[in-house]
Parts: sequence; structure tokens; C-alpha cells
Amino acid sequence: MKFRNIVGLLLLLLATGTAFSQTMYTVTLDKVTNGKIKVEPAIPADGKVAEGSVLTVTATPDKGFTLDAGYYSVKGMWGAMYHESMKSPFKVVVDQDKHIGASFLEKSEVDHIKVTQNIVYAQPGVKPLKYDVFSPKGAKNLPCIVIIHGGGWASNSEDIMRGMARELTKDGKYVVFSIDYRWSRKLDGDEVGNTMADLIEDVFGAIAHIMEHAAEYGGDPTRIAVTGDSAGGHLSAVAGTMPNKIGDGGFGKTPGVFEFMPSYLPKGKSVEQVREEMMTAIQAAAPSYGVFGGNLLNHYSEDPKADDTWKEGIAPLSNIPEAEDREIPHYLTRGTMDFLIKDEAVKEYVDALVEAGQRVEYVQVGGAGHAFFDWKPDEATKATFKKYGVYYINEMEAFFNSIFYPEN
Repeated sequence: MKFRNIVGLLLLLLATGTAFSQTMYTVTLDKVTNGKIKVEPAIPADGKVAEGSVLTVTATPDKGFTLDAGYYSVKGMWGAMYHESMKSPFKVVVDQDKHIGASFLEKSEVDHIKVTQNIVYAQPGVKPLKYDVFSPKGAKNLPCIVIIHGGGWASNSEDIMRGMARELTKDGKYVVFSIDYRWSRKLDGDEVGNTMADLIEDVFGAIAHIMEHAAEYGGDPTRIAVTGDSAGGHLSAVAGTMPNKIGDGGFGKTPGVFEFMPSYLPKGKSVEQVREEMMTAIQAAAPSYGVFGGNLLNHYSEDPKADDTWKEGIAPLSNIPEAEDREIPHYLTRGTMDFLIKDEAVKEYVDALVEAGQRVEYVQVGGAGHAFFDWKPDEATKATFKKYGVYYINEMEAFFNSIFYPEN
């Protein structure tokens, strides 16, 4: 092609706007209360922002309030998926349609605690695995509560449980650790899909790291309770009933052997030491609207040898210890309007606990649906948390108190 023809073609493309067209996405600013946000550069009136643009968001609370989280949200499997920052300013890269906003709360909600965020305990895959610590000011040798978030084993992070963490620390009796873990399959971007055994190994790895460092935050590593909701209800039940399955025998590599190697082991400690210490330290479980067995459980393994015994290897229902061997009291909750977790499934787990001689309390929350312990920046989730979550978190704490503060 001659030079003048190339120039002519470029001029034509420029004139029609097709030569250097950019992908544009819609950025929406959500309504903010008890504070304000500023986005730089400013969002155009039509909300259209070029792909790759980097926005700086500054969140400023009103007097008497503090930042809960700045965020951007995108469409997810359970509605809006929030990506949050507890610091301001924060950056947002425009790579799809996004909402931007911020959540503020009264200072009195957090004045009692010191929050330490994003402590990385392991990185077995693409995603660094981390947890947040909520420590009452002046904490010393307090029992620890470990929270494990839900999200179908495929979404969310530890941020979604911060409302529960704040509530559980208000009486100054517990140091609370809210943990993250790998998502199932390839949802984290890993080349090899993550199995349920991998997620369980992350949970045990997080607890091992917490036990190693609990004293730095005023916690007693020998007194631990576990809780979590939905997928986290399953994982917290596993942590409560199955620390005896910690080991280096592999999961399903040998027929009938289903063991979990924690994603983190403290330096100088063997897996056998970690197993024995964790079996003694974890003394209570409060799995909320969780999956304990049945068809909702998936081992996510692509190994051709995987069969139903692999599902039993990750099912708390199939691995309850006899109380005479190891006591692990349970506190269970479920909303009566829960569309996902059925009463019959929870009762099956309750009956199995009772048959094993374990202490168990099961409370149905009238009118509540699924995920009422979650905390997100939107007002609907906050309202549900205040209506149902706060009261039953206090009831859960009373259950923990009966174990860790029996003299009161």
C-alpha cells in the first residue's frame, strides 16, 4: 500500500472515531450518609469512564462518625460484590462497570477496640491469605474467637464478618480473629483448581498462625472458639469437630486416609504437635446456617478416584467425636426463612451431636433469611444485621461465656 493511501486511511479512521476508540464503563456513585466521598478525577455527568482509568477516592466522615469502609462494588453471584478498604484515600481501577461509595458508623461502635488488618499467614496460591484482629483495648490473656466467612466457598473475604467481630468484643472478654481462605476451583486465578481439602487446610493454617501470635494481641492461644456462617458454618464445624484429621497423610491419596496439612505450620513445630495443640485449644463451635453433609457439599476434586468417601472426609456430620473422647459444645442458628439451609439438615447434625453425647443448642431465628450475620456497606444488609444479627451474636457470646467464664 502506498504511503499516501495509508495516510488517507488513518485520516478516515480518525474522522469516524474508530482508530483510537476506547472501551468505556459506567461508574456510579452510591448515596453516602454520615460522611462524604470525593473522586479524582471527577466522574463525568454520564458516568462513562475509560477502561484503565485510576480513580482516587477520599472518604471523610461527619463529626462523631468514623470510616467503616470505602468500597467499589460489581455484580456477583449473590448480588453486589463489595471490594473494601478501611483506609482513605484508596484507588479504584476501572475495568468493568462499578459502583463507588463509603460506609460510616458512629465512633462509639469501635472506640473499645484496636483493629489490626491484613495479617498474611500463608500464600499457597495466587491470593495472599490473611486475617484481621479485633482486640479490646487493654486485652490480656483473653480467650480467642475465630470467625470464618461464608460465600459459597467461592466469594467474599474476612471483611464481611467485621460487624460480628465488633459485637463479640464489646464486653471486653474476647480477642476476635476474622480469617480469609482460598476460593474453590480456579476462582482465585490459580492454574490448578482449589479443592475443599485445600480450603480446610487454609482454615487450620490460619488457626495455627493465630495460636502462634495470639499473645501479641492479648489473646490466650490455649482457649479458642470457632464460628462462621453458611460456607463458613461448614468450615467452622470442620475446625470444631475435625482437628484430629490434621496430618501429613494426604487427602484421598491413600484409600480411606483423609488428612489435612495446614497451609501454615509454625517454625520448629511438627504437624503432630499442631494437631495435638489445636485439639486441646478449640473448645467450642458456633456454626451458623451451615452445611454439615449431604448434596450441598462438594470436594471440588478432579481426581478420578474421588467418590462419596471424599465427601464424607469433608463432612462434619460424618466426623463428630464422641464426647467421652473430646467435648466440643455447639451453638447453632438458622433463620426460619432461609431459602438455602433447611431445618431438617441442621436437625440431622444436631441429632448426631446428641447421639455422640455432645452438648448442643439449636436456635431458629423467626423471620430471618440467610446470611443475617453478614455486614456489608449497603443499608439493607446493615438493617438485617441490626434486626437479627446483634441479638443472636449476644446470645452466641453468652454460650461462649458458659464455657470460658463458667464462674460468672
